[in-house]
Amino acid sequence: MEEMNSIDLAAQHVFDVMAKRVSEEDLRRIKDAYAMASVAHEGQKRNTGEPYIVHPIAVANIAAEELELDANTVIAAFLHDVVEDTSFTLEDIRARFGDDVAFLVDVVTKRKKHNYEHTKQVDNYRQILESVHFDIRALLVKLSDRLHNMRTLDSMRPDKQMKIAGETDFFYAPLAGRLGLYHVKTELENLSFRFRCPREYEMLLRQLEEDHKRTEATLKEFTNEIEQIMEQNGIKARVQVRYRKPYSMWREMRENQCDFARVEFKHFVRIIYEPITEWSRSLSPEKDTSLFIYSCLTNHFKERPGSVVNYIDYPKDNGYQSFHVRLLNKAGVWEEMHIASERMHRNARLGCVVERDESWLERFKAVLQNIAESGDGYIFMDSVSSSLYNEDILAFTPNGKGIILPKGATALDFAFEVHTEIGDHAKYARINGALKPIRTELQRGDCVEIGTSEDVSPKPEWLNYAKTYKARRRLHDLLRDDAALKFNLCRKCNPLPGEEVIGFKDDKGEITVHSRHCPEAIKLASENGNSIVSVAFNPEDSKRYPVTIKIVAIDRYHLLRDIIDCFVERQHLSMTQLSTHTEDEIVTCIIDFPVRSVDELHLTMEGISAISGVDEVRRITRGEEEKQ
Repeated sequence: MEEMNSIDLAAQHVFDVMAKRVSEEDLRRIKDAYAMASVAHEGQKRNTGEPYIVHPIAVANIAAEELELDANTVIAAFLHDVVEDTSFTLEDIRARFGDDVAFLVDVVTKRKKHNYEHTKQVDNYRQILESVHFDIRALLVKLSDRLHNMRTLDSMRPDKQMKIAGETDFFYAPLAGRLGLYHVKTELENLSFRFRCPREYEMLLRQLEEDHKRTEATLKEFTNEIEQIMEQNGIKARVQVRYRKPYSMWREMRENQCDFARVEFKHFVRIIYEPITEWSRSLSPEKDTSLFIYSCLTNHFKERPGSVVNYIDYPKDNGYQSFHVRLLNKAGVWEEMHIASERMHRNARLGCVVERDESWLERFKAVLQNIAESGDGYIFMDSVSSSLYNEDILAFTPNGKGIILPKGATALDFAFEVHTEIGDHAKYARINGALKPIRTELQRGDCVEIGTSEDVSPKPEWLNYAKTYKARRRLHDLLRDDAALKFNLCRKCNPLPGEEVIGFKDDKGEITVHSRHCPEAIKLASENGNSIVSVAFNPEDSKRYPVTIKIVAIDRYHLLRDIIDCFVERQHLSMTQLSTHTEDEIVTCIIDFPVRSVDELHLTMEGISAISGVDEVRRITRGEEEKQ
C-alpha cells in the first residue's frame, strides 16, 4: 500500500506541474494517459524490482517539469512504452488521444523486425532522426526516456551498462547539446562516463571536490564583491558558481593533452540579471545591461586581454546567448564570467523548447536528414559523430562563398563540400594564402583554396582526417574493396593489461580489445551493443606492450642521466626510442618503451615524477606523438 501511495504521489506531482499551464480538458487527458499506462503495464517489473509504471511516470515528470513540454508530449511520455511492451496498439492510443499523440508514441516505439537493415541500434537511431522532419518533440520524449534510464542504470549488468552508456555518449548526449539542452547533455555525459569508466570518474570527482575546498574561501570573497558591485550600481542580479563535472574535465585534459592541474577554469561564475529598460535607448536592453555590468566589473577587476566573447550578437547555432569575459581575482587567479539575462539563462536550460527560431530549426532538420539519408550503417554512424558532436564553423572559398563545416573539419572536408571531383583529386590547400597539407584542420573564417591533380586519388589514410559524412561516405565508397585489417588490440587506444577494457566480436568471431574510454569503443557500443563481450586482459610474464610517455622538466645538469637511470636501474626497463627538445630551459622528452601492464606503467611514471625538476609525466597516443 505504501508503495502504491508513493507511485500515485509521483504521478500527482506531474499533474500539479501541468495544472499551472494547461486547460482543465488537457489535464483530464494527462490523467487519463496515466490511467491507461497503469493498466497496460500492470504486473510488469523493472530491473530494479520496482513496478514498471515508475518509469513512464519519471519520463513524464522530466518532460513536464525539467523540459516544460506541452500536454500532448507529456501524454506521449506516459505512453511511450505501451505499444512496444504491452498488448495495446497504436490505434488504441489514436482513438483515445488523437493523431498527434499517436505520432509521438509511434516515433519512439522501436520497430520489431526479423532482419534489421543494419543493426537494431542503428535502425532505431535512423527512425528517431527521420521523425524530426515532422516534429522535434519526438526527440524530446526520447531524451526524457534516455535520461531516466541512465539515472537508474545501476540495476543493469556490466555489459548492458556499457551498451547503454555507449549509445548515450555517442548519440543522445550530443543530440541534447545540439538542441541547446545543456543540463540534459551534461547529465547524460557524466552518467555515461560514470558507468563506462568508474575508476577514472571517481578519481576526477575526488580531484574536483578537493579543488572546490581549496578555492572555496577565495571564490566566496570574489562573488561577494560582485554582489556588492551589482547592488551599488542598482542592478538586479543573482550570482552563481557552477563547477565543472568529471566528463568535462576528462574531455579537456584529452583535447589539450594535459593533466588535471593544468586545466584552467574548473568552475565559472554566472551573473543572471533583470534587463534595465528605463535608460536603454536601443532595441536591445539586454545587450545594454550586459555591457553596463561588464563596465562595472572591469572598473574593479583587471580584464584578461582578448577574453571577451559576445554570444549576444552572435549566438551559438543552438541559440545560446551570453557575454563572456575573464577577470583577475584578488588571489591572482583568472575567473571565467558569464553574463546573461534571465531570459537567456532560461533559454540555455530549455534550448529548442523555448527558442522557436524557424531558420535554426530548418538548419537543424537539414543536418539530421542528411545523417538519416546516409548510406550504410558505417557511414550513418560516422555522420552522427561529425554532425552532432561539433559546433559549426564557417570557411570561405577565394571568391567569398561560405562553406559550413563541423568544428574540427579539415581542408579535405572543405574540398568534398565544394565538389566531389575536387575532393577526389585534392593535393594541397592554401589557407589564408599559406601552403598547407589537405589534412590541416580549419578555423572559423579561414579562406581556403584547394589545389588538385589528376595524378592524385583517395588513399586509405584519408579516412583518418576526413570528418564530414559527405567526405567519409565518398571515401568509403571508393575504398570499399580494400581488405580490412584485423586487430587483437585497438590501435587507437592501445590498451594495456590491467586497464578497464571491453571487447567487441565481429561477424567472423574476431575480438578486438579497447580501453573503456576509447572513442571507437563508445561508437561500437552505441552501434551494435550485442557485439560486446567481457574480456580478461591480464599481464603475461613474457609479453610486452609498447607505450609512449611525455616528460616536461626544468633543465639541469644530469637530468637525462637520472631519467635513464630510473628506467634501466630502478625499473629494469628498456627504451626503444628517446627524443628530447630543450627551449628556454624547459626540456620535453618523448620516450617509447615496452611494459607488461598498466600498473608497471604507472609505477614507472611515479618514479619519473619523483625526479628533481620533473614537472609533468603522462602517457600519450601515437596521434599525439606525431603532433609533438
